Amino acid sequence: MPRPHPPARPGGGFPAKMRMRRLRRTSGLRELLAEHDLPVRRLVYPMFVRPGSGAPETIRSLPGIRRYAVDDAVRHAGDAHGQGIPAVLLFGLAHRKDPRGREARDPSGAVPRAIRGIKRLWPDLVVATDVCLCAYTSHGHCGVLKDGRVDNDATLPLLAEMAAVHAAAGADFVAPSAMMDHQVAALRHALDDQGFSGTGVLAYGAKFASAFYGPFRDAADSAPAFGDRREYQLDPRNGREADREIDLDVEEGADIVMVKPALPALDILARARQRHAIPLAAFQVSGEYAMLKAAGRAGALDEAAAVMESLTVIRRAGADLIVTYFAPDVARWARRSEER
Repeated sequence: MPRPHPPARPGGGFPAKMRMRRLRRTSGLRELLAEHDLPVRRLVYPMFVRPGSGAPETIRSLPGIRRYAVDDAVRHAGDAHGQGIPAVLLFGLAHRKDPRGREARDPSGAVPRAIRGIKRLWPDLVVATDVCLCAYTSHGHCGVLKDGRVDNDATLPLLAEMAAVHAAAGADFVAPSAMMDHQVAALRHALDDQGFSGTGVLAYGAKFASAFYGPFRDAADSAPAFGDRREYQLDPRNGREADREIDLDVEEGADIVMVKPALPALDILARARQRHAIPLAAFQVSGEYAMLKAAGRAGALDEAAAVMESLTVIRRAGADLIVTYFAPDVARWARRSEER
């Protein structure tokens, strides 16, 4: 009976010298040779700050995430800082909305007050702030309207004014998310002209018109009253257009560029990593969070394992920073792992 042929090897010869499974044989080897990790210091925790007082408000579509009045927001940010989370990203809500989103530019608004409180107690905690009008306008769009459409150039000075208010309160980064053309340049010029040259711009370089934002719109009360945001947010079908948006933000002076949502846009993130040395961020958005939470609670998957895998994949694609609602969970899991 003929003997079976040995497995083929490039270049011929037997036995095969390269066996990839050798490197995965034990947990010690796998840990030693892991190409990417997920330190808590790479995470940014998004928080919702509302006007008024009272207990934190639950958000039905975002289990575990709450809207905080200013004093509670400051305390909660301090708790995150105590867990080793290095940065927070603040999203504001309005007490009164109007067509131009005036409350977004009020120095006594919820976000500026929260910034001042955080920086007074925890000056080393990095504070970034969302710069957009959608949560403050009565129509829910990200800019001012003209003839029923968002007026790009009329919106830019309002975003710049909002950014300057946040910078004056002590924000380390302002993060324009409205997807207006030239919003990065508008903010950079305004900050420099008003003496805030040390305040960075964390640009939402590639923000897609995604179905994964639904829970966020519940949390921020920012759903548009009519139409949608496809006129100014990116079409998920377009990758090269996203590349151009990122390139333009880099040219306009962005200090960090962010891709949103994270997992559906890993290709965009990976290409940006190949083209640019600038720090890159990715936003694991509310819908991604809600999906993983729901699947974990239903017993369909191991929540912690799935979360860690998804975040590590985002890091592997090229993200230096990840904005994620799971930041406190990751910090807690990491602490438990160290204690074992």
